[in-house]
Amino acid sequence: MVWAIPILGFVFGVALVFAGYVGMRHLPGLLTRRRIESRMRETAAAPTLPRDASSLIKQAAEGPLPGVDRLLGRTAVGPSLGRLIEQAGVRVSVGTFVLASVGSGVLFALVGGLVAHAPWGTIVGIAGLFVPLIFLLRRRRARLYRFEEQFPEALDLLSRAIRAGHALTTALGMVADEAPDPIGPEFRKTYDEQNFGLPLRDAMANMTERVPLLDVRFFVTALLIQRETGGNLSEILDNLAHVVRERFKVLRQVRVHTAHGRYTGYVLLALPAALAVALTFINREHMMLLFRERMGQMMLGAAIVMQVVGYLWIKKIVKIEV
Repeated sequence: MVWAIPILGFVFGVALVFAGYVGMRHLPGLLTRRRIESRMRETAAAPTLPRDASSLIKQAAEGPLPGVDRLLGRTAVGPSLGRLIEQAGVRVSVGTFVLASVGSGVLFALVGGLVAHAPWGTIVGIAGLFVPLIFLLRRRRARLYRFEEQFPEALDLLSRAIRAGHALTTALGMVADEAPDPIGPEFRKTYDEQNFGLPLRDAMANMTERVPLLDVRFFVTALLIQRETGGNLSEILDNLAHVVRERFKVLRQVRVHTAHGRYTGYVLLALPAALAVALTFINREHMMLLFRERMGQMMLGAAIVMQVVGYLWIKKIVKIEV
């Protein structure tokens, strides 16, 4: 009966992966249908005015697990995680993301328990908890990078609209309609907020929170100063677009010059892991000594710590702020 435990673990892992795939495949369509049906019911119902001021407060969108979302919303982690999800442009709720992290940890723990033995399965499971978070951080960084790349064109469009005689709010709406993602949706949120009564200063402050970039802070600061002191706004936006382009050009040159160091860090980080996998296929019994023996476990732990420290050190060296 000993051999049945790994088989059951493997079957459970495969079933979990298949359930996750089916959920990712069909859940967005199901949620879309639910939103459409809810909107149709709201449209068909008679319009009523809110009875109290609390109904005018903007409510956070809930996912398929509203109870978990409300529970996390009462903690300090929930709002921060929700802001991170919004910045990454991922259409999931906080509760769904937390459950995905737990499922990833369980799956990694099962795989680690099958390949090695305890306590390595637990350690691998703890590492698996952070896989969705790493994915979210990478999506956030890629989205902010696209925003920064498209931002000068958005400033030029805003400047041309103002020079043509449009008001600032109308120009913001034109950028929201014509600019691609992620520029368009972010300007759309700002336009809707000020269009529904929020002061422009507060709407712009919300934009700097959603898009934590230095160029956006420059844009918001210049815009608010111009509204208080006056001046040629289109010329200010043209100069700001030129500065952003030059800064982005210098940033690309820095990335080219530091590419050798970055890829050196990637190779040095991946080489021991690839070598361990190759030696496992060549001589499994020899590699299993590192997992069974106390000295081998200490050596593996020390190697992992030194690899992470070395990678972070190299990343800190090649990172140049522009």
